[in-house]
Amino acid sequence: MRHFADLLLNKNNSKANDQVPFIQRRRGIEIKSSREINLMKKSSRIVATVLREINELIKPGMSTKDLDDFAEKRIKSFGAVPSFKGYHGFPSSICSSINNEVVHGIPNKNKIIKNGDLVKIDTGAYLDGFHGDSCISICVGEVSAKAKNLSDVAYEALYAGLSKIKAGNTLLDVAGEIEDTVLKNGFSVVEDYTGHGVGRNLHEEPSVFNFRTKELPNVVLREGMTLAVEPIVNEGTKFCKTLNDRWTVITKDGKLSAQWEHTIVVLKDGIEILTDRDF
Repeated sequence: MRHFADLLLNKNNSKANDQVPFIQRRRGIEIKSSREINLMKKSSRIVATVLREINELIKPGMSTKDLDDFAEKRIKSFGAVPSFKGYHGFPSSICSSINNEVVHGIPNKNKIIKNGDLVKIDTGAYLDGFHGDSCISICVGEVSAKAKNLSDVAYEALYAGLSKIKAGNTLLDVAGEIEDTVLKNGFSVVEDYTGHGVGRNLHEEPSVFNFRTKELPNVVLREGMTLAVEPIVNEGTKFCKTLNDRWTVITKDGKLSAQWEHTIVVLKDGIEILTDRDF
């Protein structure tokens, strides 16, 4: 995901640049060719496979480092590279964010998963020059009704947004559908982080908002655009804060957060979900 404040900074700073291994900064929205989309399908399929397997593997008593080790080995077993590891110095192959942790949780051997935890696993894979990116929320064991409902609403919001994606529609159409779905269920949309274009770079233009905004241009969707759509939904306030590790973001009020994400390609009359786990 992208930080909203950084987007506003980059809007007025033409020299903004990402110094990231094996990723080169490109400007503007890229329309992918059929060949490029087929390559993205490969990296995205790896991500979908790893997340599906983590969902089956996870259980109370495991550490988040256990999951990270599994993900890294599994991604590499396909001949791919973990997209996240080393990205702006991030130390791991997955982000593992538990309960009130919103995004960018760092796996740790001392962070033990418990019965009732709401765990977000976000990961990416880089293969043949292209990235795939996806996130799931996992209800571990017997979770509270509020945790299950929050995850369900975040999932519903993702697919509500995806239903508005087709050539000729705008990103404001997508953002509005996501925001309305979340708010009508009594939750809040995190505004500090957004979805993004994805392809040769892990983060490309355009920014994919989960809420209505006039801060940046409203983008018309075109066939061949590839996007990572990722609503982040909080149980309470939308406001967040970053811990001293400079990565882990938590809810400001200590309440739960959920996230779901897919990498998709825009088609004339809809989308293809490249990170679909049902295959």
